[in-house]
Amino acid sequence: MLRIQIVFCTLSVLSLSFGGDVKTRSCSDVRQAYTAKGFSLANVPHQEISGEHLRVCSQGYTCCTSEMEDKLGQQGKLEFENLVEESSHTLRTTFVSRHKMFDEFFLELLDSSEKSLHDMFVRTYGKLYMQNSQVFEDLFAELKRYYTGGNVNLEEMLNDFWSRLLERMFQLLNSQYQFTDDYLECISKYTDQLKPFGDVPRKLKAQVTRAFIAARTFVQGLMVGREVANRVAKVNVSPGCNRALTKMLYCPYCVGMPGVKPCGNYCQNVVKGCLANQADLDPEWNLFIDAMLLVAERLEGPFNIEAVMEPIDVKISEAIMTMQDNSMQVSAKVFQGCGHPKPAGMGRSARGISDVFNARFRPYNPEERPTTAAGTSLERLVIDIKEKLKQSKKFWSTLPDSICAENKVSESDEEQCWNSHTKGRYFPEVVKDGLTNQLTNPEVEVDITRPDTFIRQQIMALRVMTNKLRNAYNGNDIYFQDSSDEGSGSGSGSGCTEGCTTEFDFVGTEVPVVGADRSDGRPQLDSAAVGLGPTLTPLLASALFTALVLQWR
Repeated sequence: MLRIQIVFCTLSVLSLSFGGDVKTRSCSDVRQAYTAKGFSLANVPHQEISGEHLRVCSQGYTCCTSEMEDKLGQQGKLEFENLVEESSHTLRTTFVSRHKMFDEFFLELLDSSEKSLHDMFVRTYGKLYMQNSQVFEDLFAELKRYYTGGNVNLEEMLNDFWSRLLERMFQLLNSQYQFTDDYLECISKYTDQLKPFGDVPRKLKAQVTRAFIAARTFVQGLMVGREVANRVAKVNVSPGCNRALTKMLYCPYCVGMPGVKPCGNYCQNVVKGCLANQADLDPEWNLFIDAMLLVAERLEGPFNIEAVMEPIDVKISEAIMTMQDNSMQVSAKVFQGCGHPKPAGMGRSARGISDVFNARFRPYNPEERPTTAAGTSLERLVIDIKEKLKQSKKFWSTLPDSICAENKVSESDEEQCWNSHTKGRYFPEVVKDGLTNQLTNPEVEVDITRPDTFIRQQIMALRVMTNKLRNAYNGNDIYFQDSSDEGSGSGSGSGCTEGCTTEFDFVGTEVPVVGADRSDGRPQLDSAAVGLGPTLTPLLASALFTALVLQWR
């Protein structure tokens, strides 16, 4: 009987001793992992302590103090923000780099066209052209101003050019008469009826307008995509998300399992809850990408600005020669409608038409094609961007998959992963994407009644841009007013203030262009309101006007 009592007492002591060991397990692994994060070991327990002080992790025996839990929570928030930025890095850099490439390409194309025209006119007309070069410089400046968001109505600019050209040529062809301002104004009224330049103005109007609308809108789209991606990638971590991240990433530290990663489905639920608003961006983002792809097809097809700019000198020459060939009929009709002008004073002799128009414009030499800063043709640039755009579809809804990739954040072994309580399988189902679906999220407290205002602004920015792209696809200009355009040009890097692409109001005017931050911030006139009309390319206008001046001299 005595032996039995001794054995019982011995077992009791061993049992108590074992129980004491469980309550005071070593925190050495936790201390090592904690210091590896850059935190001080001061006040970090060497052995487990009671966890009543913890607010997020289990309140059983723990290796975490309140201070540790707070620091690990902040670390989890920081790591999650970095994960979102890293996962979106390729998307963001794609829009940044391609926006820069296309913008440089279009601007250099305009510069190269202006230089080609200048060189040609200098060789052909010498000082006569130089004395009037400002006319052409102004035309190119207006065309560039349209591209970079200026208040330029393409149709009006081109129509005015042809009217001025008609007035100028009419005087040259009828130099034996003198014309008052009222008479010249009367002449311009007959432009549509007379069609002195044949069909060239109509064709150029369509080609130039559509090409410039497409080019400018596409670059605007790249800027909007760039700005939206950059802004949405900066996550606003809510308190509920922060608690869920702490529980997923660092509560394993507190129970002495710092090396255990979360289960894949568990990670999915946490990230879907934290990025619920971002996921709601996805439908509008996909529509925006589709619209960008449509305009890209136009750029490599009928709205190719490169193909429009190169033969402009030839088209202008054709128009001038048509006017020359039809000069007698045009003059007769004008005299009939506006009255017979008074003869010019003594000393002004009439010159023959052949003497006035004795030079024709030559086409561009293939070697003179712009090399462009992008180092490639427009077609090759478009092929590249189309592939990148296709890859960016559904980006925001698949972001949780990228973040929770195996061996990156989560554990592939479903039995050896952290399931929010211990090491083992995670049983809850993965919730669907978007804010409304988070009502059943078991891991993150999400207030589905309060959508993120900032994300909604980005959705509106995409919606506005998508509408504009769809109209550009059809050759139409749709104008929107940026509510913050009074702050444009502030040097923020996008040609406007921080809210530039997020607060659009549909008021029938144009958003400052998103070129290389050169928008003048002024609202655009809606050319669609007066009929679709292309702007006269500076090239066109220049050449025509030059021809006239030269011949008059």
